This record gives sequence, C-alpha cells and structure tokens, in this order.
Amino acid sequence: MDPTQDARWIVSRLTERFGPMLEPERSPVETLVLTILSQNTTDTNRDRAYAALLDRFGTLEDVSNATEAEIAEAIRAGGLQQQKAHSIHESLRRIQEQRGRLDLAFLREMELGTALRWLLELPGVGSKTAGIVLLFSFGRPYFPIDTHIRRILKRVGWVRGNEEPHRRVNALLDADAGLMSELHLQLIRLGRTLCKPRKPRCGECPIRARCRHGRESST
Repeated sequence: MDPTQDARWIVSRLTERFGPMLEPERSPVETLVLTILSQNTTDTNRDRAYAALLDRFGTLEDVSNATEAEIAEAIRAGGLQQQKAHSIHESLRRIQEQRGRLDLAFLREMELGTALRWLLELPGVGSKTAGIVLLFSFGRPYFPIDTHIRRILKRVGWVRGNEEPHRRVNALLDADAGLMSELHLQLIRLGRTLCKPRKPRCGECPIRARCRHGRESST
C-alpha cells in the first residue's frame, strides 16, 4: 500500500462525486479563532458565533482587550462559550505579548515541528487546530484530523484502534500540502454525507474499493 497514491485516488474519486472544495482565504489569526469556535459544533453555529464576536467588538484586536465574560456572551451561539472564550482570550493575549501584535506570519519560516509546538502551547489548541492553521494559512504540510476524518480513516484502515491519528497519518503521507488540503476538505464532506457514525452508506461511497469497512460490508 502506498498511502500517498491512495490519497490521490481518494481525492480524485471524491472530487468527481462532490466537485472541487475551496477554503476561503483568511488571516492566520482569524483561522485560529474560527477553528477554536468550531470545536464541538456545526459550521453554521461557528459562523454565527464569529459574526456575533465581530459585531460586538469590531476587530480581533478589540477582542483581545475584552474580558472572557464579554467574549463568552458574544459567542454563545457556538456552544461551550466559557471554554472557548478562555481559549480565544488567552491565545490572542499570548500572541500579542510574545509577538507585539496579532500576527502569526512568523510561523511561515519556522521549522514545521517548532511551529506546531508553538501553536500547541496556546490554550485550547490541539493538533487539529494547529494543523488547520499551518496547512490552510501557510501551506505547511501537516494533515489535520477532525472527528469525521478520524472515523473515515479508521474504516479505511489507516488508523488502528485508539491510536493518536495525527502522528500516524502524517508519517504515512508525503509532505504535500496541496494534496493534504484537498484530502482534508473532501474527507470532511464524505463524513458529513455518506460515511456517518451510524449506518454509513457504503453502497453509495466512491472510495469503497479501497476502504476496509466498505469491502467487508459487501461480503
């Protein structure tokens, strides 16, 4: 098995099925805040919470000067507002303190592992959030894995049992940021439409031929 070749095949098949996936251009700090807001909620609620945040404060610079209670009230639509408000407030504050302004551009030139560790030191930032910032804001080759992607990759056979998926999958794939970004977006679409937690629609799945669970479900 060549996982990178399999990944290219998966992207091709899913693009044929769903069409190309595009990620809007955002600043790295905006991506960081949006990804924190996306935890354990839908994209719709994430976007509502982010819009409410900017409606209340105007800019992320102003958010960094607000209290956690004020931030929590503004992002209530996204759920888990106390936890997310703390993560957003402390992350923005640390960036300001350490860099002198709300700017993560320095991560572009930093060694990948060092950049990843820097982001992981921010409160509420795990491998998925850090990976999304690095991959989609800077084109750094680190594959982020959310709940949908982990479920799919366990069914495909890339991830085993309860192992931590980020280390495993990033070791399997070539360091190709373009492929990683397409694969990430297409797998999320697959997880939301066909490869659901219960009763996955394997008979309709475009990548069934290379999915262990899909092949077994047909026997």
